[in-house]
Order: sequence, then structure tokens, then C-alpha cells
Amino acid sequence: MKRLVTPILLALLCMNGAAAAEQLSDIKNYREYSDMLASAGQPGKKQLALLRDAGFERIVYIAFTNSGAAFDNEDQIVKELGMHYIQIPVDWEAPTANDFYAFAAVMQSGTPQKTLLHCQVNFRASAFSFLYRVIYEDVPIAEAKQDMNGVWQPNEVWRDLILQILAENDISAECAGCDWSVQEMQH
Repeated sequence: MKRLVTPILLALLCMNGAAAAEQLSDIKNYREYSDMLASAGQPGKKQLALLRDAGFERIVYIAFTNSGAAFDNEDQIVKELGMHYIQIPVDWEAPTANDFYAFAAVMQSGTPQKTLLHCQVNFRASAFSFLYRVIYEDVPIAEAKQDMNGVWQPNEVWRDLILQILAENDISAECAGCDWSVQEMQH
């Protein structure tokens, strides 16, 4: 005998999905760019399970383990939740093109996986997401820049890195509405 989904059960399932989505948005500066890529600041331990429940298969952390709100066993928690964990330690004060290309290599390896790229407040991660989307996903630079600027306007160090990597990939940073001036922010 087949079991039918009752209207009450269906409503509860929809509410649970909506609640999970609302809680994902509680992660600092959470941004979802596509079905396969999102970036954010440091998620909490309980939010890692919400990420898994939302279909994330891979967590990429691009800061040092002793940064800000980082916690010692994020890698273990992520693995126990059945997701892949990769860490690329990116120095906030001295990021390199190699750091970005290491991230891009992770994204390009194996079968595509729904990925959360995160750091402490989503400055590094939104910059790398901008570059990845423009270089590898052909997202228009103005659209990707607007998304990044929703989190922050890169400081001089990060702006220069972005412009360097765009130039290495023969992509002009010029676009209507793209302001690359530096506005100093605290990290």
C-alpha cells in the first residue's frame, strides 16, 4: 500500500526547508551565487549541519586556523557530516595569485560539488568568488563586482591582487559601474 504525503506533512517539510534557508542566511555575509557556489564568513558548528542539509558537499576554508572565530575541529566536523573539507591558508595582508589558483584547482577537480567558500567575514571568500565566477563561469564582471561589493569594496592589497589575476587571464577590469577605488575598511 502506498503512503501519501498528507497536506500537513507537506507543510511541515516546506517549513523545515524554509527554516534551514533562513538559518543559512544567519551565517555572516552569506551569499549564494548559484546552485553550486556560495561564500560566507565563518559558519558556526551547528551551521555546518545546516549547510550539509542544504546540499553542500564541500567546504573550502581560505584562512588560517587561528583566525578570529575559527575553531580547531572544523575539518573533523565537516568530514563527520559527510562533506569534503579543504583548507587553503590565505594571508589577509599578503594574498597571492597562487592562493587563488589553488582554490580554482579545487573547484575544477573531480565532479562538480556544491561548495561553500568561507573565511572569517567573507572578504577573502567574496574576492575569490568574484574571480572564479568571472574567469571560469563567464559571469559578467559588473554582476560579479556588484555581488562582491555587497560584502565589501576591496582594500588596496586585495584590489591589486584581483586586477593582477584578471590581467593574467586577459580580462579587463573595466565595466559600466565598476568602481575600483579603495575605501579603507577594518578586517
